Amino acid sequence: MAQSMSIAVPGQLLGPANESLPGPGTHIHDSNLYASILGPITKTNPPKPLGPPKRLTKIIPAAPTPLSTVSIERNIAAGHAKDGSKAKAEILPEVNSTVLCRVTRIQPRQASVAILVVGETVLDGEWQGLIRVQDVRATEKDKVKIFESFRPGDIVRAVVISLGDQSNYYLSTASNILGVIMATSEAGNAMYPVSWKEYKDPETGASESRKVAKPF
Repeated sequence: MAQSMSIAVPGQLLGPANESLPGPGTHIHDSNLYASILGPITKTNPPKPLGPPKRLTKIIPAAPTPLSTVSIERNIAAGHAKDGSKAKAEILPEVNSTVLCRVTRIQPRQASVAILVVGETVLDGEWQGLIRVQDVRATEKDKVKIFESFRPGDIVRAVVISLGDQSNYYLSTASNILGVIMATSEAGNAMYPVSWKEYKDPETGASESRKVAKPF
């Protein structure tokens, strides 16, 4: 039986490798299970044995406990097509929608992003968005520097504050729970947050500035 959990982003830690089997969309690194793609996490329990257990006639080692399989689905299906197959409903970002996006370009006054997830729905395509310098945080807006808040490739949790122009949605990270949730160092290593404005590379020990999202 499959149980859908939450949305995973590439590189997200899913747990120790000895507690679950890797399914599609996951990989093992350093004895841990990680997400390889963006999508909802699905946990499939092993099938239960059929019939009553056999009576043992000799002492044998106990069978290992079967493990659940953790997978990442590439798409979230919603509704059904006319032919009966599942079809995905088109989801559009709306004002006050929480989104996950990837930073694509940094400019002095704004960060360009590609919106990947709206709410709990992974998009088929990518909608373009902007995080303007005045929308990065709620306090000391005049001291905000875009290059100290985001870098290309960062995964950011944000909220839609305006439908913007014809090309871009306007997003904000001006909340403790909004900001960078995944970042890669200049050396190419996945970093972890050490404060509200700093990530650290566990391999090199170097720190980099970011607008860090507070974990839930």
